[in-house]
Amino acid sequence: MSESTVIGIVGMALVALAIFLFWPRRGWLWRQRQSEEERQRIQVEDALKYLYFCELEQRRPTVAGIAGRMQVPENRAADIVGDLQTLGFATIGPEAIQLTGDGRTYALHIVRAHRLWERHLADETGYAEHEWHGRAEEAEHSMTPAEADALASRLRNPLLDPHGDPIPTATGEMVDERGGAVTVLAPGESGRITHLEDEPEGLYAQLVAEGFYPGMVVQMIDESPERVRVWADGNEQILAPLTASLISVTPLSESETHPIDGGITLADLTSAEAGRILSLSPRCRGVERRRFLDLGFVPGTEVIAEMISPSGEPTAYRVRDTLIALRKNQAGMINIERIPVLSD
Repeated sequence: MSESTVIGIVGMALVALAIFLFWPRRGWLWRQRQSEEERQRIQVEDALKYLYFCELEQRRPTVAGIAGRMQVPENRAADIVGDLQTLGFATIGPEAIQLTGDGRTYALHIVRAHRLWERHLADETGYAEHEWHGRAEEAEHSMTPAEADALASRLRNPLLDPHGDPIPTATGEMVDERGGAVTVLAPGESGRITHLEDEPEGLYAQLVAEGFYPGMVVQMIDESPERVRVWADGNEQILAPLTASLISVTPLSESETHPIDGGITLADLTSAEAGRILSLSPRCRGVERRRFLDLGFVPGTEVIAEMISPSGEPTAYRVRDTLIALRKNQAGMINIERIPVLSD
């Protein structure tokens, strides 16, 4: 091989290496720089959320708190706080770190994007409930305000996420009606669950597995330092105090009807009985909720239990001149009121 050929091959190799390393938007170094910038932006946004929730809950934010919440070294947390100050999102005083107006607006956008995405996952996808929070943590950092507005419009501007947390409006308005801890209820007193805290993740998963959901009516049986006992959907539930602390309720008024067994559902109809649909249970989410609505199980629709299998399920229900078979656990998620069956 001639010297000129070798030089040519080496030259082409160097050009290829330069393209690989330095090509705008595609080169390795460019991608690495963009990746680092993205990581820093996400950390700034996570710190803004931490400061916002400290402000909301009247807690004093600290560098150590940011480090613990974000799982970064304290020196990195201090750098992030410095970035917030440089960007005009926070001020650092002798006593506290405080959000500026711009910082609070930015934080509310991140919170709004997260909660809207959780609402989307709950209502429009088949993802399991324990996946919602983690997926929303990823989506919140890539959603623009315009995209959040479009999602809110498609979801019909929901007020609450699937955990019962309020969703900020586009202008940052938010009404928090999560109430107090379930332990504020006296023995025999009933309340409606307004919020389930989704962290720590393990305890939240336990509540979901036990069937708790926002909108459920619970009745306090008793509590002690070792356990909390409540009635929920006709079952006695025994919770550790720490787990119970994740449940927020508002006490029911004396005039509010609240059958502790969960009320009347489609599963309670016997053969030839009729009912009018009042609502779908908050437990009914994602693909199953969309399927019910597509089949015609919408509020105001009249349903008749036509045929019950000898084994007790499924039952064939007549909905808008169509027979649809449902198992008991499915029919139990459709809340109804009994109505007379009109004779032909």
